Amino acid sequence: MDYRIAVAVSLTFLTPLTFSSAAAADPPDQSGPALTIYNENFAVVRDTIPLDLKSGENHVSYTGITAQVEPDSVILRDPAGVRTLSILEQNYRGDTISQALLLSLNEGKTIDFQTGGRDGSSPRIVQGKIIRSGYDPTHANYTPFGYDPAQSDNAPLIEVDGKLQFGLPGLPLFPKMSDDSILTPTLEWTIETDEAGPLTAELAYVTEGITWDASYNIVAPQTGDNVDLTAWVTMENKSGKEFDNARIKLMAGDLNKIAPGAVAGADRVSIVEMSAAAMPRPTLATQQDFDEYHLYTLPNTTSLRNRETKQVEFLQAHNIISKEVFVYDGLKLDSNPYDNWNFDNIRNTRDYGTDCNTKVDIERDFVNTTKNGLGVPLPAGKVRFYRRDSDGQLEFIGENKIDHTPQDETVKVITGNAFDLVGSRTQTEYSVNTDRGLADESFSIVVTNHKKTPVAVTVVEHLYRAAQWTITKNSDPYFKKDSSTINFPISIPARGSKTITYTAHYNW
Repeated sequence: MDYRIAVAVSLTFLTPLTFSSAAAADPPDQSGPALTIYNENFAVVRDTIPLDLKSGENHVSYTGITAQVEPDSVILRDPAGVRTLSILEQNYRGDTISQALLLSLNEGKTIDFQTGGRDGSSPRIVQGKIIRSGYDPTHANYTPFGYDPAQSDNAPLIEVDGKLQFGLPGLPLFPKMSDDSILTPTLEWTIETDEAGPLTAELAYVTEGITWDASYNIVAPQTGDNVDLTAWVTMENKSGKEFDNARIKLMAGDLNKIAPGAVAGADRVSIVEMSAAAMPRPTLATQQDFDEYHLYTLPNTTSLRNRETKQVEFLQAHNIISKEVFVYDGLKLDSNPYDNWNFDNIRNTRDYGTDCNTKVDIERDFVNTTKNGLGVPLPAGKVRFYRRDSDGQLEFIGENKIDHTPQDETVKVITGNAFDLVGSRTQTEYSVNTDRGLADESFSIVVTNHKKTPVAVTVVEHLYRAAQWTITKNSDPYFKKDSSTINFPISIPARGSKTITYTAHYNW
């Protein structure tokens, strides 16, 4: 059974792949591989291949490809632009030799199996006929790194001494491999060139299985909220290939990438745009504009092994002014009891929206400006917060994720719930006139502070009965956050409580 993907291409019909808008930005040594990694599980690989071609057609095999290459993305060219190379035909072979594949190639045959020997006993040979190998490269358990048929319902079926058994009776001893067997993924080319002689060609292709993302560690002192931030780029390689001494760039921007099996234009890769101001320390990754995007270039070559996760520090900022904000959002909407209701019936139900959340959120805020030590669009990622204790040691105090955050925006991260703050929210009045489309609803919100110090809390209230509303009574000032949300900023004394009341009038 021979699994091959044949792709016929001609370089004259391909759009040339552009690598950098400024060739001078690349280091002088171009001998190693180069990677441009995108944070949606794909990368562009560029490498060099020594070729010795005759004029006319040449048959060449290349085994340095990844296991997740997109074969139709391959470009092979003379980087000097002197010689013309055309790939008349290309075959991508991913059917690398494995035990499962060799079992499939020997289905219907009787081979030797070695048993014993592991516990000190003498090994012995039994013969078994392979009725079914269990090999299925399209199965969900099949990956370029192997296939475990025991994990499927299609396990191997072997006949030994006239009896059938599931699973192998021992270590299979296969006959000699055929000449066309391959040990690693291989590209087989028929290359046509107009000139004979040696050539160092440039190979470029898109591969899945390589990605990057960002993470942030924020450290606060024992007292106070001015923090230090360290950001890391994490690169993960599951492509099936190792890259030794690679020059690595990280692409940032918004570009289209069609997901496998999707219609063209149906999927959009979301990669944050980062500016040159992102690098406070020039010894870290450097940035350059590229087309409508931005590239980060890691300053040193690095090896990225297969199945390896590697971190590189890309940003440091110190003495960032931040705030710890307490937020009480007491509304706890449970839509399950109203699954088959229309909204008019839900809205007219007295108990809708009266379930109470008692937790008060801890929110950490800081403004992403140059004045505040940052001023860089921050890519989405995980943010971890630490605070130093009285011994000077770092203690973990919460984490969350941030979305892509442009320059001059405020980063808001909820890291947990305050232990010593408790909220309650009670509906005190409700009346509805369904004929006129009117309703009035009143609430009492109480936040209790068990701390030895006063605290400031933002109380969030949602106006969920109708799109048109007015606040007819309120015990404390509020501001309108959006079309259906109001916030009450309040102060609560030490070991005290604060009560807010308001009435909302709805019409529809």
